[in-house]
Amino acid sequence: MEKILWQHIQLVRQQSPLVHNVTNYVVMNNTANALLAAGASPIMAHAKSEIKEMVNIAHSVVINIGTLDEYWSESMIMAAEIADSVNKPWVLDPVGAGATTFRDQVLHQLLQYRPTVIRGNASEIIALAKANDTVTKGVDSTAGSSDAMDAAQILVQQYNTIVCISGETDIILSPGKCFHLKNGHPLMTKVTGLGCSASALTGAFIGCSEDKVQGVAAAMALLGIAGELAFLESKGPGSLQVSLIDKLYNITEEEFTQHLKIEQK
Repeated sequence: MEKILWQHIQLVRQQSPLVHNVTNYVVMNNTANALLAAGASPIMAHAKSEIKEMVNIAHSVVINIGTLDEYWSESMIMAAEIADSVNKPWVLDPVGAGATTFRDQVLHQLLQYRPTVIRGNASEIIALAKANDTVTKGVDSTAGSSDAMDAAQILVQQYNTIVCISGETDIILSPGKCFHLKNGHPLMTKVTGLGCSASALTGAFIGCSEDKVQGVAAAMALLGIAGELAFLESKGPGSLQVSLIDKLYNITEEEFTQHLKIEQK
């Protein structure tokens, strides 16, 4: 598995997929830098007048509802609809799902266009599936990855999608496969937007990988391992962020294969 996932990382570096992000303004800079460091090409565009053209030229689309408003929500729904109509892979990051009625209404509309991948923390995945009354604490999860397994299965079956539950253990579920990934470091939770970077990287990988499930696993493994290695050179969250971008750029096959902790269930 190590060599297979490393091949996906090399593929992104070779193909430099164009990733169209309709994302939140808190994380645009971090997200763009993470994509560039991994070898992809980011574009951030949410103007309704150019959504159609952007989706068509991109290899994939990432929709992140973090800083949601009425205008951006229309752009997001438009991007999802076009991506679905032209069979373009797209990622939904349901930031803060369950926090407000408006947020849930937008997510309900987005889900109708069947995202290729849904990536969120356990609380967001549970809220998205309306599996129970778990409360979302802002954008932070109040539940563990394993708590969201049933909710993720509901989403997988209902929308024929891949669900990635982020947490201490990342769980990647698809109609036929399940991976548990145990990379990363707790300090990563103190840097804003690394979950958003995970979604953006996932977009890059599914934009050029034929096996989308492996692509998601490779993206999450890359970020997790880069975080682990960056921690060794960091004094705190600020330097971790810088070191992590550097490691996304210069990680070697040996570093990746030695640190990868993945199981297929």
